[in-house]
Amino acid sequence: MPAATLTSKGQLTLPKKIREHLKVTTGDAVDFIIGADGEVRVRAGDVDVRQLQGFLHKPGRRPVTLEQMDEAIALARRRHP
Repeated sequence: MPAATLTSKGQLTLPKKIREHLKVTTGDAVDFIIGADGEVRVRAGDVDVRQLQGFLHKPGRRPVTLEQMDEAIALARRRHP
């Protein structure tokens, strides 16, 4: 299990295996989440929008316009007020 040592300045160096798993590099944010049970989880912080390109793409699916999205949202609100 990868481990890190806290410095006198309160800093940690994330082990390489963890940095690679989180896909973080120099200057990236890292979030620490404290669960109700006291367990602390670590996750990559802000995501570079460029990394999201194609994330929702599904082969054969045609893109929709903003107007079509707005219409779908309005319809859903009417169905489930």
